[in-house]
Amino acid sequence: MHQSPAPWPQRQPPGRPQQQPPGLPSLKGVIFASVVGSVLVLAAAVLFALLPGALSEAADFRAARPCSEFSAPENGDCLSEWPATVVSTGTGRSNKAVTHWVTVDLGPEEPSFRIRMRGDGPVWRELAPGDRVTVFAWRDLVWQLGSGELRQDTTRTPDREPTVQLAVGLTLSVVGAVFLRGAGWLHRRRATRATDTPTAQVVVVMAATLVAAALAATAATVTDIVWLALLLAVAGCAAVWAATALLLRVLARRRTA
Repeated sequence: MHQSPAPWPQRQPPGRPQQQPPGLPSLKGVIFASVVGSVLVLAAAVLFALLPGALSEAADFRAARPCSEFSAPENGDCLSEWPATVVSTGTGRSNKAVTHWVTVDLGPEEPSFRIRMRGDGPVWRELAPGDRVTVFAWRDLVWQLGSGELRQDTTRTPDREPTVQLAVGLTLSVVGAVFLRGAGWLHRRRATRATDTPTAQVVVVMAATLVAAALAATAATVTDIVWLALLLAVAGCAAVWAATALLLRVLARRRTA
């Protein structure tokens, strides 16, 4: 009996890109996750590199004494107080963030300037044009504004910057590391042609990332000691990722059962 020859495998027409199976991670997704993760980690590294300068400035500010204790203050390193008059107050919005301003006048020989307050505290709420206030300055920074017995910090208080910088750096590090880890995971799925991506797995990883980033940011606000903040952040992230790994294993067993 004559056997018909096996059919030739069909070739992809020239000029037409090969279609990938539905659900397979795209190369653009891998590249996007890699770029975003690298940018976030690089930004965190820059913040950490600038952190020693901010910590040094914060230490100098905390060690500063009132200028009244010195007969001849130099370089503005002491804490000075200046009487001023309120010219106006205002509220602005920038990127959905509300900012509160106070414009003050130190006298005829000095131009009026605007101070950005931290929140709508008791001083800002009580001020009106013509009120007398006290401007608290250190070096070239106005760090606090006083009205009678009330005090309110400004956004330029030196001892707050290191905390914010450390918190942002830790958060960017956590999120950037997750993006890089996700890029490697997507690349392996492309290599193995795996197309099944459980939704629960993605949701769990996203939730764990938010929790780990929140713990890292909280560690920066708990203590101003850098090594202790880093230790707390690492311990918190390790606990979150360990719990995440266990949860993903349980979900995988239930899916294959």
